Amino acid sequence: MLDLLIIGAGMAGLSAAYQAAKAGMSVHVIAKGQGVTHWHAGTIDVLGYSPIDRAPVDAPFAILDAVAAACPDHAYAILGGDRLRSSLDSFVHLSAEIGLPYHGAQDGANLLLPSPAGAARPVFLAPEAQLAGRLDSEQPMVIVGFERLRDFYPKLIAENLRKQGYTARSAFLPTSLITRRQDFNNVWLAEFTQDDVVLAQLGEALRGLVQPGERIGLPAILGMNEHNRVYTQLRQAAGAPIFEIPTLPPSVPGIRLYTALRQKLISLGVRVDIGMEVINFHADGERITWVETATSARPLKHRAQRFLLATGGILGGGIDSDHNGRVWETIFGLPITSPQDRATWFRPHFLDKTGQPVFRGGVPTAGDLRPLRGDGRPFFQNLWAAGGILAGADPILERSLEGIAIATGMAAVEGMMNEE
Repeated sequence: MLDLLIIGAGMAGLSAAYQAAKAGMSVHVIAKGQGVTHWHAGTIDVLGYSPIDRAPVDAPFAILDAVAAACPDHAYAILGGDRLRSSLDSFVHLSAEIGLPYHGAQDGANLLLPSPAGAARPVFLAPEAQLAGRLDSEQPMVIVGFERLRDFYPKLIAENLRKQGYTARSAFLPTSLITRRQDFNNVWLAEFTQDDVVLAQLGEALRGLVQPGERIGLPAILGMNEHNRVYTQLRQAAGAPIFEIPTLPPSVPGIRLYTALRQKLISLGVRVDIGMEVINFHADGERITWVETATSARPLKHRAQRFLLATGGILGGGIDSDHNGRVWETIFGLPITSPQDRATWFRPHFLDKTGQPVFRGGVPTAGDLRPLRGDGRPFFQNLWAAGGILAGADPILERSLEGIAIATGMAAVEGMMNEE
């Protein structure tokens, strides 16, 4: 019988699958759709803003004790700093293995990188192609866009960077350097830039545009499955440092990461199936025996010794709600901490610094990340949870989404192994 069935193919599910496969488990990942990787910036955020007062965080590990004291149900409070650091170290090692090496600041501080709107976004780990955009560098920037490219606005980015005290200007290049198509998006452009002729044309244009001492900011379109080659060749051809700025979704850096992780998992014997929606399950006492996914004919049963729930929170579809105010976990009917009174889901101000209560709700767990009943006992003996489905955090507001996903995904597998 299968050792582990993971429901969800975001960073939590994929990280858990990697950890479990390394430990010798047989693993199958199923998911209704793509995970958050296709929508986020391709970076790893650990804690950009404090869950206590929403203040910007310079060094995430420096405030973990304060977070644990103020928010005892937060994932970082449950895991502790050592397990969080170990999981991030494992991810850095994994990123090198899959050919997309990630790096952070030497002192464990957050990096500040430009967002698609020109804001300074705090990031703990970033792929190499984004690192030259660090805002702690005084090197001036030229933000280069392409005519008719939707969702990337160089003038806006440069203007907002200047307002924050950074030296930046904007410039445009004709899209015909990359493609003659009239309709395109950033994903298509990333595929087109892998052509050697296109690379040569683009490199020559950038060399003629950049001024001495400048670094070049480009939309994240520098290759898809040949990203490292494209990035290296273009940097050399332009004769200046180059950095990618993630565009609005779909996210090319995120898709790169997902694709590389999936290929790595397949090489480890992990099966990853997208388009499988879990519609039912069966439990024998306190142990789940199977879950069912929808098909065009009869439902398909998936049996395993252990199950990991990594379906995301209310924005990811792991938690649902209705107009009556009811909020529920969508597969196993697990108890969740979300307010069950619709009037208390949100605070009066949309941008309230303390966040919205409905987004902090989720499944409560123990230190081994098994979902708990009201009396503190595991809801099912062979079910674990990880990522955005967990209670106690507002990962998007805190900018802790990927850190929580990676750390809890790997920690859940450790909990399974300790159970043995």
